[in-house]
This record gives sequence, structure tokens and C-alpha cells, in this order.
Amino acid sequence: MLTLAAFVLALGLLIAVHEYGHYRMAVACGVKVLRFSIGFGKTLFRWQPKGSSTEFVIAAFPVGGYVKMLDEREEPVASEERHLAFNTQPLRSRIAIVAAGPVANLLLAVLLYAVVNWSGMQLPAAILASPEAGSIAERAGLIGGERVQRAGFDGDELQSVESFEDIRWFLTRGALEGQDVRLVVSGPVGATPSDVLLKLSGMDASEANADLFRKIGIVGPFSRPVIGEVTAGAAADKAGLRNGDVVRQVGSVSIVDGQQLRQLIRASVLNGEAAPSVWKIDRAGTQFDVTVKPEVRQEGELVIGRIGAYVGAIPELVLVQYGAADGLWRGLIRTWDVSVLTLKMMGKMLVGDASLKNLSGPLTIADYAGKSAGMGLTQYLLFLALISVSLGVLNLLPLPVLDGGHLMYYLWEGLTGKPVSDAWMERLQRGGIALLLVMMSIALFNDITRLFG
Repeated sequence: MLTLAAFVLALGLLIAVHEYGHYRMAVACGVKVLRFSIGFGKTLFRWQPKGSSTEFVIAAFPVGGYVKMLDEREEPVASEERHLAFNTQPLRSRIAIVAAGPVANLLLAVLLYAVVNWSGMQLPAAILASPEAGSIAERAGLIGGERVQRAGFDGDELQSVESFEDIRWFLTRGALEGQDVRLVVSGPVGATPSDVLLKLSGMDASEANADLFRKIGIVGPFSRPVIGEVTAGAAADKAGLRNGDVVRQVGSVSIVDGQQLRQLIRASVLNGEAAPSVWKIDRAGTQFDVTVKPEVRQEGELVIGRIGAYVGAIPELVLVQYGAADGLWRGLIRTWDVSVLTLKMMGKMLVGDASLKNLSGPLTIADYAGKSAGMGLTQYLLFLALISVSLGVLNLLPLPVLDGGHLMYYLWEGLTGKPVSDAWMERLQRGGIALLLVMMSIALFNDITRLFG
């Protein structure tokens, strides 16, 4: 129920903001707006403010919306109202009205990011977990426990790092954009900060998923190697492990953090059988050895080890909060960065350098909406901001059925001095609808594969 409510609220808000952008600009340009509709199909609610020419509607299928304006191309217009018709407006006004919808979504994203920045977030500290074996991070010399002070793309000015989320964002952009990422890290107290270069430019980053971070080697923030809640009768319980035990060593391997311990447990299965190992445990200052034999579990195509206990303490958290001007500026920068990254990924998918599995449809969006809402208001606002950016960028694509397609027509009109012919308009519309249906089909297939595959 939460997933459905969060999805409907998100979709309704983003569509309303998009259409309101068109509506407000149309009114500002002197165009008569006949209907403002959220959704399609049967009308559920209808009202018309006193003295207004606009009918406001909420329809049964909230998968889109529209603003119907007075237009001679759609129906006859009385001569005394011809100056109020959309098609009679100067080119600059028509461009402004069409562009206002996507721009409204992008401005909403800026505001949402700013609100999160102003209210503050408790985020994992910028301390690195143990890198995945054989990963880029391990080859760069990282061992886990390093605190990142600054980060940036190789050749650019490095920026101060507030939390682990800043690191994750640099890694995501670096991998998808083919740029190396440079980190300035410090180890134990008093140690001199060192410079680490993560060579991401040569990696295969065709799909943005969990495997991307495993290849980089930085999957999550540092967490102490502490045993959490233990399941009765599971491997951890049989070995005598208890909530709060700190794991110092597994066999001959010294344990740095929870991530390293989880990797060792997962990799403990050989030829379908889990190998027992001696663990050195610290319990309230007393150290002793226990023998742990993980249980064999099937995870997709992999056979892994499990001990039936939560492994790793909650990461150290820091409050990240910004003032009015700084929070707004950071919201603007994040919106710009996400927009650019979205366009680059779309371009890569178009030429085959990125997987079409990156396309997401309504099922995945609904799933993420429910999960983010369950994690609290801040995560839900971040989800809304991300989807609002995606909606704004998508609508600016030069597809005839989208706002970007209409802007493409107006560009032609501005260059040639005459509008696109009706015959060409019809051909382009059919092609745009076909392409959009293909994209929607791929996105829906990806949804089903992710959620039910």
C-alpha cells in the first residue's frame, strides 16, 4: 500500500509541476488555456475557478497530463479571440511555453535537493571499507579504514568530501563518464594524507548496477567487524558467536572491517562445501578462538557461505547540512550534474556503449518510490528530485511527441523562416510514437526482469 501511495503521489506531483510550467508560461504570454488536466481518460474531478477560462481536471489514468490551449489547428477560433490562440503567438512565446514544462521539473529538482541540504542528513562518514579482491581500489593500494578528505576527477581541482555519498557520486560519474577519480585519504591518526588514483577510465561500465561498484572495489562505507543479531540454530549460533562480538582474525587473515569479513564468509564455499575456519573473537575485552563453519546458500548462479547473523556495525554517521545560499547552490549543481550524466548515458545507449538495461519503467519507479518512502522523508525527497530531473531531461529529447520535438520544429522555423509542413509533421509524429513505444517496451521488460527475474 505504501508503494502504491508513494508512486501515485510522486507521479501526480511531477506531472502537475510539469504541466503547471506550461500553463503559467502560456498565461504569461497571453494565451487562453482551455483545460489543465492531470491524467487521461474518464474525468474524476473537475472545477473551474470563478472568472477563469481554464477548466482544471483530474482524470482516471495519472500517467501523464496536458494543457489544452486555444489553437486554430485544433478547432475554429473566433476572430475576436485569435490573438489569444497559441498558433498565432510569436516564435519566442511558443518556445517559452513548450520549454516551461521541462524547466519546471528541473527547477523542482533544484528546490528538492536544496530542501534536503537545508534540513540536513545523517550520512555515513567518508571512511572506506576493505576493497573487493582484485578490484581497481585494491590495485590502487587501498586496504580499508582510510578516511577520504578530498576527491575529484583527475586533472580537475579536488573538492572537500563531507560523507561517503560524495565518494559514491564521484565513483558513479567517473565510471559512467570514463574519467579517473583521485582521492586524498588519511589512515591512522597522525598519518600523512596520501594521494590515490582510481583508474576508472578503462573499465567496462555499460550498466549502472551493484556490479559496477564491485569492479571499482568500493561497495560501502567502513563498518567495524562486529557480529549483530544472531539467528537461533544458524552457523553463528552453533559456533557460540553472540551479539557484540568483535572479529579480529579469521584463520591467518587479520580482519579490518565488516565488508572484508562478509567477503570471507561468502567465499568460504569450495566445491559446494563450506570450509570451517578458526575465528579470533574479542568479547568485552576477552579474546578467545571459536570454529565457524558457514552454511551453503544459493544466490542466483552463485554458491556462497552464510553464518546466520548480521555482520558489521552501523557505519559512523555525520550530519551534512548547508546554509541557505550554499544549499541552494549545491542543489543547482547536483541537478546540472544529474542532467548531464543522464544525457551522456542516453547517448551511450544510442550508440551501444551502454546497456539498454539502464532504462527503467513504471514498475521500477514504483518499487523505488515505496522503498524510499519507507526510509523516511529525506530519501523520498531525493527520489523525487532524481525522477524530476529524469522527466525534465526526457521531455527535452528531440522526439516529435515530446516537448523537445516541438522545440526542434521551432528551431527549423527559426532557421528557415517557415514552419514544418503538415505532411512532415505527421510523418515525424508517427516515427516519434513508434520510437517511444519501443523505449517503453524495453523499460517495461527491464522492470519485469529486475523485479521478477
